[in-house]
Amino acid sequence: EPFPRFNTVGPQVAGEMKQKAVLALVFSLVAIFFYIWLRFQFNFGYSFGACIALIHDVFITLGAITIMDYCGLGLKVDLTIVAALLTIVGYSLNDTIVVFDRIREHMGTSGRKLADLVNMAINQTLSRTTLTSLTTLLVVIALLLFGGEVIFGFAAALFVGIGIGTYSSVFIAAPILVEMEEWSHRRAAKKAAQPATPATSGKQA
Repeated sequence: EPFPRFNTVGPQVAGEMKQKAVLALVFSLVAIFFYIWLRFQFNFGYSFGACIALIHDVFITLGAITIMDYCGLGLKVDLTIVAALLTIVGYSLNDTIVVFDRIREHMGTSGRKLADLVNMAINQTLSRTTLTSLTTLLVVIALLLFGGEVIFGFAAALFVGIGIGTYSSVFIAAPILVEMEEWSHRRAAKKAAQPATPATSGKQA
């Protein structure tokens, strides 16, 4: 008979692993913020909307994992779940960039309002996003059913995160972009409407 194998992780090592996992998520979000900021010509609205959507995906997935654990499925936030979260961040970001790229293309060729351009871009990419999400979910469902206990947590987190990531790309990232652009225009219009302060020069007698 083979020798039994025991894998134990002490509390100090586990704490360090959790700390490094949190740092990995934070650094990835910061890197994504600056990447999108550079990619979309230093436009803060694109990077802010994408990062808010990604943070939403991470927290919703963590909440779902917590509920599953409470229901007795035995899921814990470990390195496997962290790997799933990073995978979800990459997947959701890919969907968001596809929508943002289409919005930017329309902005260069049309004089319509940004909200109309966003609706047009979402409608044009919706079939692609839906098909990609459904085919990916089929693979994840296969992992859930036949992958075994080792990767069950990874597959469960992906199952939740892929659906949430698809939702956030359409209903969170794009609307935040519209709000940020409208806020920027209102701010610029308010500054332009303010009367210029006349320069005063005093003459000494």
